[in-house]
Amino acid sequence: MLSKKLHEAINAQINAEMWSAYLYLSMSVDAANKGHKGISNWFAVQFKEEQAHAQIFINYLISRGCRVELKAIDSVETSWDSPLAVFKATLEHEKKVTSLIHNLYEIAVEDKDYASQSMLKWFIDEQVEEEESAQDIIDELERVGDNSLGLYMVDKDLSTRTYTTPAPLAGKE
Repeated sequence: MLSKKLHEAINAQINAEMWSAYLYLSMSVDAANKGHKGISNWFAVQFKEEQAHAQIFINYLISRGCRVELKAIDSVETSWDSPLAVFKATLEHEKKVTSLIHNLYEIAVEDKDYASQSMLKWFIDEQVEEEESAQDIIDELERVGDNSLGLYMVDKDLSTRTYTTPAPLAGKE
């Protein structure tokens, strides 16, 4: 059984993951509205990933005999000034998510809850990838600057991203 503190924190994380999904859906729609199909695709995949992250936490709580409590999802921004601005917002958001995951891990360590620490290790590694991915795109966009051909190439590259079911959900969806 999870401690009350960790149980409540994971329930809050489920809501945070769903809010993240909603944010990335909004970013995808904004990019599509502005004609950036590749960027829209990248965020559509991100939207699915965040939903999967929430599902991993949901499955974990259920497997530990805990009640899942879904909450209302707060509103999100709906427009960004540029592709660079949207990816900078993404990086800042992922840094916030990283701190939330680290907080969960700290609670699991305090509780000496080794099963939860093991589960959370996957999320810690995932957050390193999430931040790196956003930073790499920021670096590309900063290199191309106002060059429309450069932006076209970045957008085209981002259109190739596909969704892959995360390992903790493989066979459980």
